[in-house]
Amino acid sequence: MTTFQQIGDSTVLSGDVRMPWLGLGVWKTKEGDEVKQAVTYALEAGYRSIDTAAAYGNEEGVGQAIQASSIPRDLIFVTTKVWNADQGYESTLKAFEESRRKLQLEVIDLYLIHWPVKGKYKDTWKALIKLQKEGLVRAIGVSNFQTHHLKDLIEDSGVVPAVNQVEFHPLLQQTELRAYCREHKIQLEAWSPLMQGNLDIPSLSELAQKYGKTPAQIILRWDLQHGVVTIPKSVSKARIEENANIFDFTLSDEDMTRIDGLNQNRRFGPDPDNFNF
Repeated sequence: MTTFQQIGDSTVLSGDVRMPWLGLGVWKTKEGDEVKQAVTYALEAGYRSIDTAAAYGNEEGVGQAIQASSIPRDLIFVTTKVWNADQGYESTLKAFEESRRKLQLEVIDLYLIHWPVKGKYKDTWKALIKLQKEGLVRAIGVSNFQTHHLKDLIEDSGVVPAVNQVEFHPLLQQTELRAYCREHKIQLEAWSPLMQGNLDIPSLSELAQKYGKTPAQIILRWDLQHGVVTIPKSVSKARIEENANIFDFTLSDEDMTRIDGLNQNRRFGPDPDNFNF
């Protein structure tokens, strides 16, 4: 079993790229001071992974915070994503250059297709393969891909995504998708791991009391023990530090199973099979 003993612990992606188990997500974090401050707080708290996207509109602030940090660049893992309107082969290459310019980074650690846009994601994937071959991206992957999207992509290109970032939390456990990803050595990563703040679930409160932790910390630990990379979003220094304080306890098998029993296949975000943006 994988152990998770400190914030610097990482999983190894295909291609021998190390990715931290815990990162900071910056969805809905405002460009400028807010995102710069959040990234700075996270880096100071020991986080070494930052997840942004072109669609978030805050790549510049993320890049500025990384540039201002005294932490060496090669110790910080940066993820960004190509947005739906930019999908397609040439347009993805162009969008990547724009993201790279905003982030002020020569190389992006992980570049993802944000959503599986019908008729476009295969060409987008070919662009990502090219970027990786050229050494401009260390690892390539997808976001919000269902099992059938992954099969389609792999059959078409022969290249397996290193990561699939999806909505994942106790109420949406993606059992079939997780099994497929595990079988094909695709690292699953959770967005909205804290259910967009919908944490008022009695059993989580009981477990929080039992372990002397918060419901959020219980969920994030549950993610890790399931081998799922997690990127909780916050702009609060106290909350960013709290979310990182999950390496000093272990959920028992019985309590893991108890959380597993909460699944309702309930989404708080859009359905990857039915989105129109």
